[in-house]
This record gives sequence, C-alpha cells and structure tokens, in this order.
Amino acid sequence: MAEITVIGLGSMGMGMAQSLLRAGHVVHGLDISSERTAAFEAEGGAPGSLAEALGASSILVCVVLNAAQTHEVLFAEGGAAAHLPEGAAIISCATIAPSQAREFADMASAKGLHYLDAPISGGAIKAAQGQLSIMASGAPEAFAAAEPALDAMAATVHCLGDDAGAGSAMKAVNQLLAGVHIAAMGEAMALGISQGLDPARIVEVISASAGSSWMFENRGPHVVEGDYTPRSAVNIWPKDLGIVGGIAGEAKLPVPMTEAALAQFKSAAEAGDGLVDDAAVIKVYARAAGLTLPGDA
Repeated sequence: MAEITVIGLGSMGMGMAQSLLRAGHVVHGLDISSERTAAFEAEGGAPGSLAEALGASSILVCVVLNAAQTHEVLFAEGGAAAHLPEGAAIISCATIAPSQAREFADMASAKGLHYLDAPISGGAIKAAQGQLSIMASGAPEAFAAAEPALDAMAATVHCLGDDAGAGSAMKAVNQLLAGVHIAAMGEAMALGISQGLDPARIVEVISASAGSSWMFENRGPHVVEGDYTPRSAVNIWPKDLGIVGGIAGEAKLPVPMTEAALAQFKSAAEAGDGLVDDAAVIKVYARAAGLTLPGDA
C-alpha cells in the first residue's frame, strides 16, 4: 500500500483517484474546485492540505490540462515538487510536447525526484475502471517508484524507454489519429445525413464495416442522440493537434490530415462549441450545408 496524491480531479483524474482507492492505497485528491476535493474525500479520500498530502506521499499523479498547468502545479513557487519527499515519483499525465517532458524531467531530477512522462488514453470510463492505456517513458527507477499507482490505474503500461519525451511523442501519434478520426466521423455522418440516411442506421452499418474506427463507434452515437455533454471537449483538439503540428514542423514532416482536422475543430470552437463534446465538430459541416441534426429544434 502506498500513500498517493492526485492533483486534478476532472473527468479523468477523479476516475484515476477512485481506482487508486479501490486498490487499497491512501489517496489524497486535490483540485482547484473545493467541491471536487470534498466529493472525493466523501468517497474515502484522505484529507489534508497540499503540503500535508504531498509530504506524506511517495507518488504524485498530476492530471492537468497542458504544459503550462503542469509547470505551475509542479514547479512554481510553493508547487508540489517543493513538498514531495526525496525519491518520490511524479507521474505526469498531461498531453505536452516531448521537449517539455524532457525539461520537466530535468527539473524534477534536480530536486531529487523521479519523473515519469506518462500520457494517458482511454477516456473517463476506463479511468474510473482502472483500465487506462498509459504511454510512459522515464528512468527504470521512476517506473519502479511509480509502479503501485500504475498497476491500479492502467490495463496496459507501455514502457517506451528510459528517457522522458518518448511517452509524449507516442501520445502525439495517438492524438493525431484520434483527432483526424473524430473529424472524419463528423464529415462522414454529415455526408450520410445529406443523402437522407438515418443517423442511427449510419452508425449501425459503418460500425460493422471496414470504414469504421473506435472514434466513429464512440462518437457517432453522440450525434444520433443529439447529446453533446462534454466527455471530451472540442477545445482539447486545437491544443493537442497544435502540439502534433509543432512536433511535425520541427521534423520538417508534412501533416496535411492533421491540419485539415485542426481547421475543423478551430471552426467549431469559434462557432461557440468549444466547451461541448468533440462530436459537435459535425456541426461545422451541418451549418455549411444547412443540415438538420438530431436534437436540433
């Protein structure tokens, strides 16, 4: 049993913290929302201030949005790294550029801490089930120190090497495909609807056909139901596909499909759909063609 702090109790972090609790660990959950922190404590989370929680923890799981938040939480004045005991492990889960992961690993090492570059995939449901896919890279000592938490949170931990950055690079590959597939879902569903096909039948037939993808099968039903409750918001994709574009630019690698998908998500965000489910990318196509989608008044 380990004592663990989870910072960031959003849709992913809350499920991860719950999975750690079920595994028998002592878990502190911290969030900028006092309501989320209180809700986790009501489920059995250990109480304590930031300093108290981190001072007692051998593992910190950082589940925030981006590199700026990761830096703020970990390394700003009074940040988490200042309170963790020497030899503690940081499991950093945000989608960031590989160069930023390497920078954070160096900063952690300078403080006597282990850093695991460990982006996550699987969504909120798998987070709550302890069935995430974690793409991790870092020193063997970092993996060993983080192992109790990894075992509780993941169905699969992909060990991608001894140096931070490889985990973030692999997450960029995943996000390229995921973002393109969601945009393609919206385009395909809109095409079918424009031809008078029933949206539910589109999902049924394509899900059993060669043109399907995991994202089509997952997001298509959101369109059918007209339900854009944000499981994964549109606003995530300008950030994540922007990271993909930045990495590709450094490598002088053309990524036209990424650029096309990024443009659609930017259009969706600019139209006011940034905070709703990313399946709402279909609305970009619907507005252009004057289509009526399920749930439209």
